[in-house]
Amino acid sequence: MAEIRVFPLSCAVQNYAWGKVGSESEVAKLVASGDPLVQIQPDQPYAELWMGTHPRGDALIRDNRIPQKTLGQWIADNPACLGAKVKDAFQGHLPFLFKVLSVNTALSVQAHPNKELAAKLHAQFPEHYPDANHKPEMAIALTCFEGLCGFRPVEEIVSFLQNVPELRALIGEVAAEQLERSGSDDPRGVSAALRVCFTRLMKSEKKFFVDQLNMLVKRISQEAAEGKDTSGSNGDLLLRLHSQYPGDIGCFTIYFLNLVRLEAGEAMFLGANEPHAYLHGDCVEIMACSDNTVRAGLTPKFIDVLTLCEMLNYTPAPSSSKIFPAAQSQLDPYVYLYDPPVPDFAIMRIEIPASIKLYLISAMDSASILLVIQGTAVGTSTAAASEMSLHRGSVLFISANESISLHLSSPDGMLLFRACCLL
Repeated sequence: MAEIRVFPLSCAVQNYAWGKVGSESEVAKLVASGDPLVQIQPDQPYAELWMGTHPRGDALIRDNRIPQKTLGQWIADNPACLGAKVKDAFQGHLPFLFKVLSVNTALSVQAHPNKELAAKLHAQFPEHYPDANHKPEMAIALTCFEGLCGFRPVEEIVSFLQNVPELRALIGEVAAEQLERSGSDDPRGVSAALRVCFTRLMKSEKKFFVDQLNMLVKRISQEAAEGKDTSGSNGDLLLRLHSQYPGDIGCFTIYFLNLVRLEAGEAMFLGANEPHAYLHGDCVEIMACSDNTVRAGLTPKFIDVLTLCEMLNYTPAPSSSKIFPAAQSQLDPYVYLYDPPVPDFAIMRIEIPASIKLYLISAMDSASILLVIQGTAVGTSTAAASEMSLHRGSVLFISANESISLHLSSPDGMLLFRACCLL
Protein backbone atom coordinates (compact mmCIF):
# COMPACT_ATOMS: atom_id res chain seq x y z
CA MET A 1 0.00 0.00 0.00
CA ALA A 2 1.16 3.54 -0.77
CA GLU A 3 2.16 5.76 2.12
CA ILE A 4 -0.81 7.65 3.57
CA ARG A 5 -0.28 11.37 2.83
CA VAL A 6 -3.88 12.62 2.49
CA PHE A 7 -6.26 12.37 5.43
CA PRO A 8 -9.21 14.06 7.18
CA LEU A 9 -8.75 16.27 10.24
CA SER A 10 -10.72 17.04 13.38
CA CYS A 11 -10.03 20.66 14.23
CA ALA A 12 -10.07 22.78 17.38
CA VAL A 13 -12.93 25.14 18.27
CA GLN A 14 -12.22 28.29 20.33
CA ASN A 15 -15.20 29.59 22.32
CA TYR A 16 -14.23 33.24 22.80
CA ALA A 17 -16.83 35.63 24.20
CA TRP A 18 -16.92 37.77 21.03
CA GLY A 19 -18.08 34.81 18.91
CA LYS A 20 -21.56 34.20 17.55
CA VAL A 21 -23.79 32.08 19.75
CA GLY A 22 -25.04 28.60 18.89
CA SER A 23 -26.41 27.93 15.43
CA GLU A 24 -25.98 31.60 14.44
CA SER A 25 -22.25 30.86 14.16
CA GLU A 26 -20.77 29.63 10.88
CA VAL A 27 -18.09 27.94 12.99
CA ALA A 28 -20.73 25.98 14.91
CA LYS A 29 -22.60 25.01 11.74
CA LEU A 30 -19.44 23.77 10.02
CA VAL A 31 -18.34 21.77 13.05
CA ALA A 32 -21.78 20.17 13.48
CA SER A 33 -21.97 19.32 9.77
CA GLY A 34 -18.42 17.96 9.74
CA ASP A 35 -18.93 15.77 12.81
CA PRO A 36 -22.57 14.76 13.48
CA LEU A 37 -21.62 13.60 16.98
CA VAL A 38 -20.96 17.22 18.00
CA GLN A 39 -23.89 18.79 19.83
CA ILE A 40 -24.08 22.57 19.45
CA GLN A 41 -24.86 24.36 22.70
CA PRO A 42 -27.42 27.10 21.98
CA ASP A 43 -25.97 29.54 24.54
CA GLN A 44 -22.26 28.93 23.81
CA PRO A 45 -20.20 31.37 21.68
CA TYR A 46 -18.47 29.62 18.78
CA ALA A 47 -15.77 32.05 17.66
CA GLU A 48 -12.95 30.28 15.81
CA LEU A 49 -12.22 26.97 14.10
CA TRP A 50 -8.46 26.36 13.93
CA MET A 51 -7.16 24.18 11.09
CA GLY A 52 -3.44 23.75 11.58
CA THR A 53 -0.70 22.96 14.07
CA HIS A 54 -0.99 25.67 16.72
CA PRO A 55 0.11 24.28 20.12
CA ARG A 56 -3.16 25.49 21.69
CA GLY A 57 -5.27 23.89 18.98
CA ASP A 58 -3.37 21.26 17.00
CA ALA A 59 -5.71 19.39 14.62
CA LEU A 60 -6.24 15.65 15.20
CA ILE A 61 -5.82 13.14 12.38
CA ARG A 62 -9.06 11.24 11.73
CA ASP A 63 -7.75 8.06 10.12
CA ASN A 64 -7.69 4.77 12.00
CA ARG A 65 -4.70 3.56 9.98
CA ILE A 66 -2.55 6.32 11.45
CA PRO A 67 -1.82 5.94 15.19
CA GLN A 68 -3.56 8.69 17.12
CA LYS A 69 -1.53 11.79 16.40
CA THR A 70 -1.93 15.48 15.98
CA LEU A 71 -1.15 17.09 12.65
CA GLY A 72 1.85 18.81 14.20
CA GLN A 73 3.27 15.51 15.43
CA TRP A 74 2.74 13.88 12.05
CA ILE A 75 4.46 16.72 10.17
CA ALA A 76 7.39 16.57 12.61
CA ASP A 77 7.77 12.87 11.73
CA ASN A 78 7.19 13.46 8.00
CA PRO A 79 8.60 16.92 7.15
CA ALA A 80 8.90 16.04 3.44
CA CYS A 81 5.07 16.30 3.30
CA LEU A 82 5.44 20.08 3.36
CA GLY A 83 7.26 20.17 0.03
CA ALA A 84 10.98 20.79 -0.34
CA LYS A 85 10.82 24.59 -0.62
CA VAL A 86 8.37 25.03 2.25
CA LYS A 87 10.26 22.60 4.50
CA ASP A 88 13.54 24.44 3.96
CA ALA A 89 12.09 27.96 4.18
CA PHE A 90 10.13 27.33 7.39
CA GLN A 91 12.38 24.85 9.22
CA GLY A 92 10.04 21.89 8.81
CA HIS A 93 6.93 23.64 10.14
CA LEU A 94 3.59 24.40 8.50
CA PRO A 95 3.94 28.17 7.97
CA PHE A 96 0.29 29.16 8.35
CA LEU A 97 -2.78 28.72 10.54
CA PHE A 98 -6.07 28.41 8.66
CA LYS A 99 -9.26 29.47 10.47
CA VAL A 100 -12.98 30.14 10.26
CA LEU A 101 -14.16 33.09 12.37
CA SER A 102 -17.68 34.01 13.48
CA VAL A 103 -17.63 37.54 14.90
CA ASN A 104 -20.57 38.90 16.88
CA THR A 105 -18.94 41.74 18.83
CA ALA A 106 -15.95 43.84 17.80
CA LEU A 107 -12.56 42.16 17.99
CA SER A 108 -9.98 44.75 19.17
CA VAL A 109 -8.31 47.70 17.48
CA GLN A 110 -4.95 46.18 16.67
CA ALA A 111 -1.99 45.81 14.34
CA HIS A 112 0.71 43.22 13.82
CA PRO A 113 4.46 43.92 13.81
CA ASN A 114 6.90 43.16 11.00
CA LYS A 115 9.64 40.64 11.73
CA GLU A 116 12.11 43.26 12.95
CA LEU A 117 9.71 44.77 15.46
CA ALA A 118 8.40 41.33 16.45
CA ALA A 119 11.91 40.22 17.41
CA LYS A 120 12.41 43.39 19.44
CA LEU A 121 9.07 43.11 21.26
CA HIS A 122 9.59 39.43 21.97
CA ALA A 123 13.00 40.10 23.49
CA GLN A 124 11.67 42.93 25.68
CA PHE A 125 8.19 41.67 26.63
CA PRO A 126 7.95 37.90 25.99
CA GLU A 127 4.90 37.62 28.24
CA HIS A 128 2.91 39.81 25.82
CA TYR A 129 4.68 39.02 22.53
CA PRO A 130 5.42 35.29 22.70
CA ASP A 131 7.42 34.78 19.49
CA ALA A 132 9.69 36.62 17.07
CA ASN A 133 7.60 36.14 13.91
CA HIS A 134 5.43 38.55 11.95
CA LYS A 135 1.68 37.95 11.69
CA PRO A 136 0.19 39.04 8.37
CA GLU A 137 -3.43 37.94 7.97
CA MET A 138 -6.09 37.66 5.29
CA ALA A 139 -9.86 37.44 5.85
CA ILE A 140 -12.24 36.25 3.11
CA ALA A 141 -15.92 36.82 3.79
CA LEU A 142 -18.31 33.87 3.99
CA THR A 143 -21.24 36.13 4.88
CA CYS A 144 -21.51 39.92 4.86
CA PHE A 145 -18.48 40.95 6.89
CA GLU A 146 -17.57 44.27 8.51
CA GLY A 147 -14.21 45.47 9.68
CA LEU A 148 -12.08 48.54 10.24
CA CYS A 149 -8.95 48.69 8.09
CA GLY A 150 -6.37 51.41 7.45
CA PHE A 151 -6.67 55.17 7.81
CA ARG A 152 -9.49 56.97 6.04
CA PRO A 153 -8.82 59.65 3.41
CA VAL A 154 -7.91 62.86 5.22
CA GLU A 155 -11.00 64.70 4.01
CA GLU A 156 -13.22 62.12 5.75
CA ILE A 157 -11.29 62.47 9.02
CA VAL A 158 -11.43 66.27 8.77
CA SER A 159 -15.19 66.09 8.24
CA PHE A 160 -15.56 64.13 11.49
CA LEU A 161 -13.31 66.61 13.31
CA GLN A 162 -15.68 69.35 12.22
CA ASN A 163 -18.89 67.42 12.98
CA VAL A 164 -17.91 65.68 16.22
CA PRO A 165 -16.86 68.31 18.78
CA GLU A 166 -16.16 65.63 21.38
CA LEU A 167 -13.53 64.13 19.05
CA ARG A 168 -12.00 67.53 18.36
CA ALA A 169 -11.76 68.18 22.09
CA LEU A 170 -9.68 65.02 22.52
CA ILE A 171 -7.40 65.80 19.57
CA GLY A 172 -6.89 69.44 20.51
CA GLU A 173 -7.27 72.50 18.31
CA VAL A 174 -3.63 72.74 17.26
CA ALA A 175 -3.37 69.15 16.03
CA ALA A 176 -6.81 69.30 14.36
CA GLU A 177 -5.90 72.48 12.45
CA GLN A 178 -2.58 70.98 11.39
CA LEU A 179 -4.42 68.05 9.79
CA GLU A 180 -6.96 70.37 8.18
CA ARG A 181 -4.14 72.41 6.60
CA SER A 182 -2.14 69.41 5.38
CA GLY A 183 -2.22 69.24 1.59
CA SER A 184 -2.54 66.21 -0.63
CA ASP A 185 0.63 67.28 -2.48
CA ASP A 186 2.68 66.58 0.66
CA PRO A 187 2.15 62.92 1.65
CA ARG A 188 4.79 63.08 4.38
CA GLY A 189 3.15 66.12 5.92
CA VAL A 190 -0.25 64.41 5.82
CA SER A 191 1.11 61.28 7.50
CA ALA A 192 2.90 63.33 10.15
CA ALA A 193 -0.23 65.32 10.97
CA LEU A 194 -2.32 62.15 11.04
CA ARG A 195 0.16 60.50 13.40
CA VAL A 196 -0.05 63.46 15.80
CA CYS A 197 -3.87 63.45 15.80
CA PHE A 198 -4.26 59.71 16.27
CA THR A 199 -1.58 59.56 18.97
CA ARG A 200 -3.20 62.42 20.88
CA LEU A 201 -6.51 60.57 20.74
CA MET A 202 -5.13 57.25 21.94
CA LYS A 203 -3.07 58.84 24.73
CA SER A 204 -5.97 60.87 26.09
CA GLU A 205 -6.33 60.88 29.87
CA LYS A 206 -8.96 58.29 30.76
CA LYS A 207 -11.39 60.47 32.69
CA PHE A 208 -11.31 63.07 29.92
CA PHE A 209 -12.03 60.64 27.09
CA VAL A 210 -14.71 58.79 29.07
CA ASP A 211 -16.47 62.11 29.76
CA GLN A 212 -16.27 63.07 26.08
CA LEU A 213 -17.48 59.65 24.98
CA ASN A 214 -20.44 59.78 27.33
CA MET A 215 -21.34 63.25 26.03
CA LEU A 216 -21.10 61.99 22.44
CA VAL A 217 -23.22 58.90 23.10
CA LYS A 218 -25.85 61.00 24.89
CA ARG A 219 -25.96 63.52 22.03
CA ILE A 220 -26.22 60.90 19.27
CA SER A 221 -28.82 58.91 21.21
CA GLN A 222 -30.98 62.03 21.55
CA GLU A 223 -30.58 62.90 17.87
CA ALA A 224 -31.48 59.34 16.85
CA ALA A 225 -34.55 59.40 19.12
CA GLU A 226 -35.64 62.62 17.40
CA GLY A 227 -35.29 61.00 13.98
CA LYS A 228 -32.28 63.10 12.96
CA ASP A 229 -29.56 61.90 10.59
CA THR A 230 -26.51 60.93 12.67
CA SER A 231 -24.31 59.78 9.77
CA GLY A 232 -22.13 62.89 10.09
CA SER A 233 -21.08 61.50 13.48
CA ASN A 234 -21.04 57.85 12.32
CA GLY A 235 -23.78 57.47 14.88
CA ASP A 236 -25.04 53.93 14.28
CA LEU A 237 -21.60 52.38 14.53
CA LEU A 238 -20.60 54.53 17.52
CA LEU A 239 -23.67 53.43 19.51
CA ARG A 240 -23.15 49.79 18.57
CA LEU A 241 -19.51 49.74 19.67
CA HIS A 242 -20.25 51.67 22.85
CA SER A 243 -22.94 49.14 23.78
CA GLN A 244 -20.29 46.41 23.43
CA TYR A 245 -17.37 48.30 25.04
CA PRO A 246 -18.75 51.18 27.14
CA GLY A 247 -16.17 53.78 28.06
CA ASP A 248 -13.55 52.36 25.65
CA ILE A 249 -11.22 54.70 23.74
CA GLY A 250 -11.50 52.34 20.76
CA CYS A 251 -14.99 53.71 20.07
CA PHE A 252 -13.37 56.89 18.74
CA THR A 253 -11.19 55.04 16.20
CA ILE A 254 -14.15 54.79 13.82
CA TYR A 255 -13.46 58.44 12.93
CA PHE A 256 -9.94 57.58 11.75
CA LEU A 257 -10.20 54.07 10.29
CA ASN A 258 -12.07 52.93 7.19
CA LEU A 259 -15.25 50.93 7.63
CA VAL A 260 -14.86 48.09 5.12
CA ARG A 261 -17.84 45.94 4.15
CA LEU A 262 -17.09 42.69 2.36
CA GLU A 263 -19.54 40.57 0.43
CA ALA A 264 -19.07 36.80 0.34
CA GLY A 265 -15.85 36.01 -1.52
CA GLU A 266 -14.29 39.46 -1.01
CA ALA A 267 -11.10 39.71 1.04
CA MET A 268 -9.01 42.04 3.22
CA PHE A 269 -5.26 41.62 3.55
CA LEU A 270 -3.78 42.90 6.81
CA GLY A 271 -0.06 43.42 6.39
CA ALA A 272 2.42 44.64 8.98
CA ASN A 273 1.51 47.85 10.82
CA GLU A 274 -2.01 48.04 9.30
CA PRO A 275 -4.54 49.18 11.92
CA HIS A 276 -7.66 47.06 11.87
CA ALA A 277 -10.52 45.49 13.81
CA TYR A 278 -13.10 42.86 12.92
CA LEU A 279 -16.63 44.05 13.72
CA HIS A 280 -19.18 41.48 12.59
CA GLY A 281 -19.70 38.53 10.26
CA ASP A 282 -18.21 35.20 9.25
CA CYS A 283 -14.98 34.66 7.34
CA VAL A 284 -12.20 32.26 6.58
CA GLU A 285 -8.88 33.63 7.78
CA ILE A 286 -5.30 32.64 7.15
CA MET A 287 -2.32 33.98 9.04
CA ALA A 288 1.37 33.42 9.56
CA CYS A 289 2.20 31.31 12.62
CA SER A 290 2.51 33.95 15.32
CA ASP A 291 0.64 35.24 18.37
CA ASN A 292 2.00 38.80 18.12
CA THR A 293 -0.84 41.31 18.32
CA VAL A 294 -0.47 44.93 19.45
CA ARG A 295 -3.85 46.08 20.82
CA ALA A 296 -5.12 49.49 21.88
CA GLY A 297 -8.89 49.34 22.29
CA LEU A 298 -12.17 47.39 22.06
CA THR A 299 -10.65 44.52 24.01
CA PRO A 300 -10.29 43.27 27.60
CA LYS A 301 -6.78 42.02 26.75
CA PHE A 302 -3.41 43.72 27.28
CA ILE A 303 -3.15 47.05 25.45
CA ASP A 304 0.05 48.72 24.30
CA VAL A 305 -0.91 52.18 23.05
CA LEU A 306 2.63 53.52 22.78
CA THR A 307 3.85 50.67 20.57
CA LEU A 308 0.74 50.77 18.40
CA CYS A 309 0.94 54.52 17.75
CA GLU A 310 4.65 54.28 16.89
CA MET A 311 4.35 51.32 14.51
CA LEU A 312 1.30 52.18 12.40
CA ASN A 313 1.27 52.92 8.70
CA TYR A 314 -0.24 56.43 8.57
CA THR A 315 -0.92 56.47 4.83
CA PRO A 316 -4.57 57.41 4.22
CA ALA A 317 -6.50 55.56 1.53
CA PRO A 318 -10.17 54.93 0.64
CA SER A 319 -11.98 51.87 1.95
CA SER A 320 -12.30 50.45 -1.58
CA SER A 321 -8.50 50.09 -1.73
CA LYS A 322 -8.59 47.71 1.23
CA ILE A 323 -10.47 45.00 -0.68
CA PHE A 324 -7.89 42.45 -1.85
CA PRO A 325 -8.63 41.02 -5.31
CA ALA A 326 -8.73 37.35 -6.23
CA ALA A 327 -7.25 36.29 -9.58
CA GLN A 328 -9.02 33.63 -11.63
CA SER A 329 -6.61 30.84 -12.52
CA GLN A 330 -5.61 30.58 -16.18
CA LEU A 331 -5.24 26.82 -15.77
CA ASP A 332 -8.49 26.13 -13.93
CA PRO A 333 -11.50 28.46 -14.37
CA TYR A 334 -13.02 27.24 -11.10
CA VAL A 335 -10.06 28.42 -8.97
CA TYR A 336 -9.69 31.98 -7.65
CA LEU A 337 -6.36 32.74 -6.00
CA TYR A 338 -5.73 35.23 -3.19
CA ASP A 339 -1.95 35.63 -3.23
CA PRO A 340 -0.78 38.35 -0.80
CA PRO A 341 2.74 39.88 -0.79
CA VAL A 342 4.06 37.57 1.95
CA PRO A 343 5.69 34.15 1.56
CA ASP A 344 3.82 32.39 4.38
CA PHE A 345 0.45 31.69 2.77
CA ALA A 346 -2.06 31.95 -0.03
CA ILE A 347 -5.68 30.81 -0.36
CA MET A 348 -7.61 29.32 -3.26
CA ARG A 349 -11.39 29.63 -3.51
CA ILE A 350 -12.66 26.71 -5.59
CA GLU A 351 -16.20 27.00 -6.98
CA ILE A 352 -17.24 23.83 -8.82
CA PRO A 353 -20.55 24.14 -10.71
CA ALA A 354 -23.24 21.48 -10.45
CA SER A 355 -22.63 20.45 -14.07
CA ILE A 356 -19.19 19.07 -13.14
CA LYS A 357 -19.35 15.53 -11.74
CA LEU A 358 -15.61 14.75 -11.63
CA TYR A 359 -13.04 17.31 -10.49
CA LEU A 360 -9.33 17.04 -9.73
CA ILE A 361 -7.79 18.86 -6.77
CA SER A 362 -4.40 19.34 -8.41
CA ALA A 363 -1.07 18.42 -6.88
CA MET A 364 1.18 21.31 -5.86
CA ASP A 365 4.62 21.62 -4.28
CA SER A 366 3.18 22.71 -0.92
CA ALA A 367 1.21 20.98 1.77
CA SER A 368 -2.33 22.35 1.90
CA ILE A 369 -5.49 22.22 3.98
CA LEU A 370 -8.84 21.88 2.22
CA LEU A 371 -12.12 23.05 3.77
CA VAL A 372 -15.55 22.18 2.38
CA ILE A 373 -18.06 25.03 2.77
CA GLN A 374 -20.79 23.69 0.49
CA GLY A 375 -21.55 20.49 -1.40
CA THR A 376 -20.85 16.77 -1.18
CA ALA A 377 -18.42 14.44 -2.93
CA VAL A 378 -16.43 11.27 -2.55
CA GLY A 379 -12.70 11.89 -2.64
CA THR A 380 -10.16 9.35 -3.86
CA SER A 381 -6.38 9.52 -3.86
CA THR A 382 -3.53 7.05 -4.19
CA ALA A 383 -2.16 8.72 -1.02
CA ALA A 384 -5.34 8.16 1.04
CA ALA A 385 -6.14 5.04 3.04
CA SER A 386 -9.62 4.74 1.55
CA GLU A 387 -12.38 6.73 -0.09
CA MET A 388 -13.22 9.91 1.79
CA SER A 389 -16.77 11.19 2.18
CA LEU A 390 -16.65 14.98 1.87
CA HIS A 391 -19.44 17.32 2.92
CA ARG A 392 -19.95 20.70 4.54
CA GLY A 393 -17.44 21.06 7.37
CA SER A 394 -15.01 18.40 6.13
CA VAL A 395 -11.31 19.31 6.48
CA LEU A 396 -8.50 17.47 4.66
CA PHE A 397 -4.73 17.67 4.92
CA ILE A 398 -3.05 17.17 1.53
CA SER A 399 0.69 16.57 1.44
CA ALA A 400 2.80 18.27 -1.20
CA ASN A 401 2.68 16.69 -4.68
CA GLU A 402 -0.53 14.77 -4.00
CA SER A 403 -3.86 15.15 -5.79
CA ILE A 404 -7.46 14.18 -5.01
CA SER A 405 -10.24 13.20 -7.42
CA LEU A 406 -13.66 14.43 -6.36
CA HIS A 407 -16.76 12.55 -7.50
CA LEU A 408 -19.44 15.18 -6.92
CA SER A 409 -22.94 14.25 -5.78
CA SER A 410 -24.33 17.69 -4.89
CA PRO A 411 -27.04 19.34 -7.00
CA ASP A 412 -25.62 22.75 -6.08
CA GLY A 413 -21.96 22.14 -6.89
CA MET A 414 -19.22 22.71 -4.30
CA LEU A 415 -17.47 25.61 -2.59
CA LEU A 416 -14.03 24.84 -1.17
CA PHE A 417 -11.15 26.84 0.28
CA ARG A 418 -7.59 25.57 0.04
CA ALA A 419 -4.85 27.10 2.20
CA CYS A 420 -1.29 26.64 0.98
CA CYS A 421 2.17 28.24 0.68
CA LEU A 422 3.34 29.42 -2.76
CA LEU A 423 7.12 29.87 -2.88
